[in-house]
Amino acid sequence: MAILVLGGAGYIGSHTVYELIDAGREVVIADNLETGYREAVHPAAAFYEGDIRDRAFIDSVFEKESIDGVIHFAANSLVGESMTNPLKYYDNNLCGTKVLLESMVAHHIDKIVFSSTAATYGEPERVPILETDHTDPTNCYGETKLSMEKMFKWTSQAHGLRFVSLRYFNACGAHVSGKIGEAHNPETHLIPLILQVPNGQREYISIFGDDYDTKDGTCIRDYIHVTDLAQAHILAMDYLLEGGENNIFNLGNGVGFTVKQVIDAARAVTGHSIPEKMAPRRAGDPAQLIASSDKAKNILGWKPVHADLKHIIETAWNWHKNHPQGFTEER
Repeated sequence: MAILVLGGAGYIGSHTVYELIDAGREVVIADNLETGYREAVHPAAAFYEGDIRDRAFIDSVFEKESIDGVIHFAANSLVGESMTNPLKYYDNNLCGTKVLLESMVAHHIDKIVFSSTAATYGEPERVPILETDHTDPTNCYGETKLSMEKMFKWTSQAHGLRFVSLRYFNACGAHVSGKIGEAHNPETHLIPLILQVPNGQREYISIFGDDYDTKDGTCIRDYIHVTDLAQAHILAMDYLLEGGENNIFNLGNGVGFTVKQVIDAARAVTGHSIPEKMAPRRAGDPAQLIASSDKAKNILGWKPVHADLKHIIETAWNWHKNHPQGFTEER
């Protein structure tokens, strides 16, 4: 029996596929390559190019392959874009998931692990954030992810679906082999943006606000290595395969780093001065976002092993310096 990874050619999805295959699992990938890359597809995985909004396509995958469970990464995920083009996010994230669930119910596939987000919480009530905290997204991306979680809940009640939702914070780093890594267009994540400076792709890194109520005035975020995230998805699937009930887990290191601390760590790793320039605050940026992952550790047995910030940046730098244009082959 295989695990179907939707969005398995994307950043976190491709790393999860690598970890699954290293663990001896059979893997099937479905991806429309809108933001994923064919070069990121593991050669040992079966690959189907198509869109989960296409019922005939997703039906055909379930009919051709013997699928035991689904890991769902197939969604648009740019916060800014979600605010200027919200209907795109409702179409892909919600309509796509609706079609997927219809097909899963029809084919009697009842286990799904969902790639959710800390954006479901909105402005945090407290730090670290707990799974029981209030959810009130401040952007359309977070709203659609929260709606997808609720779709799983009601489908579970009606059809016996079992699901795990993984709400995670700032994914970062790259596979230790250097074979795959982070490649977004446009790039919006802090660490790859910082590394564009020593790579000669930008002159400086912008810091959006230095007057927050933090140790150095810059925002604090919880950075979690992409391979640690991948392992959590595998543990969550095993939890469901072993009969686990519906659940939601936060994933993070539980340690926050300021923007300036991340830049300083990148300077140490790359040996480059990495000039910085101050810029105005961005609307909606909370001062700090840190996860409590105690629940995932206690129930799933998950423990981040790539928690050191310099090590995270070293893996990212190993990828970016050797792949300054990311995956360059045409899609």
